[in-house]
Amino acid sequence: MAAFLLLRRQVGGALPRLQQPYARLSTAAARQDTLDAGCTGSKEDRGNKNRWRELPPFAPLDITAAARAILRGKGGEAEETSSSTAIRWVRRCCPDLPASLVQKLFRLRKVKKNALTAETSSTDASAEQFQLKRDKAIIVINKPPGMPVQGGVGIKNSIDVLAPMFEENSSEAPRLVHRLDRDCSGVLVLGRTQLSASILHAIFREKTADALADGTQQVLQRKYVALVIGTPRHSKGLLSAPLAKVLLQDGKSERLTVKAGPNTTSVQDALTEYRVIESCPQGFTWLELFPLTGRKHQLRVHCAEVLGTPIVGDYKYGRQAHQNWSPLPAPQAIEEELLKKRRLPFGLVLGGGSVVEEQPQLHLHCKQMVLPDISAAVQGLQSEDADRDFSDLEKLSFVAPLPQHMRLSWEVLKSVNK
Repeated sequence: MAAFLLLRRQVGGALPRLQQPYARLSTAAARQDTLDAGCTGSKEDRGNKNRWRELPPFAPLDITAAARAILRGKGGEAEETSSSTAIRWVRRCCPDLPASLVQKLFRLRKVKKNALTAETSSTDASAEQFQLKRDKAIIVINKPPGMPVQGGVGIKNSIDVLAPMFEENSSEAPRLVHRLDRDCSGVLVLGRTQLSASILHAIFREKTADALADGTQQVLQRKYVALVIGTPRHSKGLLSAPLAKVLLQDGKSERLTVKAGPNTTSVQDALTEYRVIESCPQGFTWLELFPLTGRKHQLRVHCAEVLGTPIVGDYKYGRQAHQNWSPLPAPQAIEEELLKKRRLPFGLVLGGGSVVEEQPQLHLHCKQMVLPDISAAVQGLQSEDADRDFSDLEKLSFVAPLPQHMRLSWEVLKSVNK
């Protein structure tokens, strides 16, 4: 697949702008004169530190093409293909750029691949379709289900990789400050600057500490919506059950549990408030969940092991409940648009996974988050006023609509109840 590299300031002014995948290459300010010497550009571009220009398309090694060239006797072409690496490509485009500087930038992860593909170059691929709120300090998005927050082995696209898309004219990418499970959707907050990210980190950390201290927390509030299998014994309540890691039989993977035993480690207190929204005669229940602490898989474990009602689509903590799963029939009155499937950017699929499917997706969504005005807090910290008062910061509420598979499940269950 083709790719691009972008260098800070002008790099080859005559290069065309092509809609292809690319990587970003940011440079240290101390070596800016090296860039100016190595890559020429207009006076206006050289004066703009935040301007990013594209290099010609970069194609990584194609083993098949190289083998074909060798078999056809085109040794020179195969040799050129086999030596095509990102580092060599940058050095070829900017021969006067020191090799040590290029290697350092790659080593310090200052080169970031933009996951935009030809599929995502359309207007539907714009990052704005996921954006709920933007100000000087934060970006709030509605994370789609199936999108990992962080990258890892075998993960091509993730929020941290795609974060630079939300800052088109800046070399500083938004920062993650909290997590959502891969298959969970909903409100996700990113810090636009180092200061705003530090404030958000502190808020999420103190939220857990305050909840454990007195059982209340006011600074940060989150509300999730979940569809569970079964019905809780009580319509509302507070779940206080510590979570511990347990090593599975393969000795490599692990899961969380509320049952501490000889094989459990890293026990952490966890608090969750819940309220029943509606119970359905088919054996499902819609819940509102309010996590007072922020533990990994907290809501999923509390629903499955404390309430005894695993979340629909949670095959890690509700495997037994899904062994006898039977999809519900789709009523004729359901909107046809909700039943359609279509591809989204970044390998995502919109539609499918509701209670009418053989294998439903996870029905867990962060619907609302209430935060103090981080932008005002940053402004206060940067002011020279010694008597800063953050007690009267305005509270901002962010609401994310349900993903399509949960909306369809809601409509199906509602229509059957009539």
